[in-house]
Amino acid sequence: MRIQPVGDSGLRVSSLTLGTSSWGRDVDLETARDLLTDFRSAGGTTIDTAAGYADGGAERVIGALIKDLDRDGLRLVGKAGITGGSVDTSRGALLGALDASLDRLGVDYLDLWLVHTWDSQVPLAETMSAMEAAHRSGRARYVGVSNYSGWQFTAAASMLREARIPLVANEIEYNLLTRSPDAEVIPAAQYAGAGILAWAPLAGGILTGKYRHGTPADSRAAGGRHERWAQRHLGQAASPVVNAVVTAADGLEVSPAEVALAWTRDRVASSIIGARTTTQLAALLRSEELTIPDAVRDALDEVSAPRV
Repeated sequence: MRIQPVGDSGLRVSSLTLGTSSWGRDVDLETARDLLTDFRSAGGTTIDTAAGYADGGAERVIGALIKDLDRDGLRLVGKAGITGGSVDTSRGALLGALDASLDRLGVDYLDLWLVHTWDSQVPLAETMSAMEAAHRSGRARYVGVSNYSGWQFTAAASMLREARIPLVANEIEYNLLTRSPDAEVIPAAQYAGAGILAWAPLAGGILTGKYRHGTPADSRAAGGRHERWAQRHLGQAASPVVNAVVTAADGLEVSPAEVALAWTRDRVASSIIGARTTTQLAALLRSEELTIPDAVRDALDEVSAPRV
């Protein structure tokens, strides 16, 4: 697996990151163990989690799995600011969440710690003061944000720059169906020398083509926590993009997931994959072997470009 820099920083992450939003809830300890083993065997180094995933359950599972592993060979990405559906990015809440995360994970530091989302109820200066404190204490080797708009990221980066601390990453939704970050979010990060971590690179499975003939009963769009989010991507506007991905996959003799992931991989520091079974993970890991021909990439770029 490729090891890539996060922007201009010294932080290096694997081009695919193992997402854990379903760990401790839909993915049990033994399945998570198998996923992590296969991911590391493929050269993956980076694990993404958050204090709010399964109310800390994901971090507890990770902690149980990595206690006997070489810490220097892992890159742990954590987030704080969302708990039980509530947003709180105050200094006290963030630093308290960080300490609790480190305890559940059984580690002394996170390689990258992110504010999980923008919070209009808390002054940005207060939120950034927590990131500065975490960085200076060594509990976070690098700091960043998640789900920030272009202007929000620029404002946050400016504040930390005054403290001589770089804001190295913005973790955002980015895929062939979500190209809006191309307008401002990604340019803002590039201007600041920061990198992009992409969540939902397959748009909740829609880019695999499995929704073209209906909604599978076990899919994210069929119900549960992700139903509203997944349904947002379904519809007439998505069809040309999904069809293009499927057509490209047929021509290249690979799966649509491989095409969609390879497209995102070449535009970001790392793509976060949320496989729930080892079979799913194996299919996603194959994307690392794919090089998309220029003509195919141009066609995907054109069909997925945001319509003004």
